Amino acid sequence: MPRSAKCRRVCHMPDHCRFSPEQPARSEPVVLAVEEYEAIRLMDFQGLTQEEAAAQMGVARATVQRIYAQARHKLSVFLVEGRPLRISGGSYALCRQNGGCSSQKQKGCSTMKIAVTYENGTVYGHFGHTEQFKIYDIVSGMLVSSEIYPTNGSGHGALASFLKERGVDCLICGGIGPGAQMALAEAGIQLYAGCSGSADQCVTDLLTGTLKYADAATCDHHHGEEGHACGGHGCGEHDHSCGHHCGE
Repeated sequence: MPRSAKCRRVCHMPDHCRFSPEQPARSEPVVLAVEEYEAIRLMDFQGLTQEEAAAQMGVARATVQRIYAQARHKLSVFLVEGRPLRISGGSYALCRQNGGCSSQKQKGCSTMKIAVTYENGTVYGHFGHTEQFKIYDIVSGMLVSSEIYPTNGSGHGALASFLKERGVDCLICGGIGPGAQMALAEAGIQLYAGCSGSADQCVTDLLTGTLKYADAATCDHHHGEEGHACGGHGCGEHDHSCGHHCGE
C-alpha cells in the first residue's frame, strides 16, 4: 500500500487564487498546489534558502527542492503557453492562526473535495439531470476555493466518473436514484442526498456536522415524467465527515 504524503506546513494562504492572461487561450488551467505556492513564496519572494524553507514547511530539503522545481515548471507553462493559472488543493497543514508558525509538525491535517449539484446558487433537485457541479476544496476543515464545472449533458453513469476524475470525496445533492447511488459508492464518493437550499450553506453545514440529509434513496424510479419532484423525503440530522487524512 503506498504511503500517504506528509502534510507540508503553510503559513500564508494566497490572497488571489486565479490568474489569467489578458487574452487567454482556450486551454486547461495550470493548477499550482498550495504547498507549491508556499515554496515559491518562501524562496523566491522572501529569499529563504532551501534549508530554511524546508524547516519552515516541516519537510526534508529534498522534498522542498522537488516541490519548488514542480512549482517553477508550472509557472513557466503559465507564462510561455499563456494558460490560466489556479492555486488549489495539495497536501498541507495551516500554521496555527494565533501565535504564528508552530515549531512542531502538525498531525491530522486533512484535505477533501465536496461537490454539490448546482443551479443558481442552490442545490439542484436531481443528480442525474444536473447541468453543473460546484466543487469545493477543503483543507483542515476550512474552505480554500471553489469552482463551477459544467456536466455537458452527462447522464447518471457518466456523472460518477466525472466526479471521481476530479478527486471528489463527498457529494451533496437533492434526489438521486439507487443506480446512481451504487455508481457513487463504487467510485468511493460519500453521498449526502435529499438536501436543498443554498449550496454554500450546505457545505458549511456538512463541515460543522449539522447537515440534514436523507439516509435512503430519495428517488427510486425513472424520471422521465414532467414535473416530478425529488428530495421531498424527511432528512435526519447526522454528524458525518469525510476526507483524506495525511500521514506522517
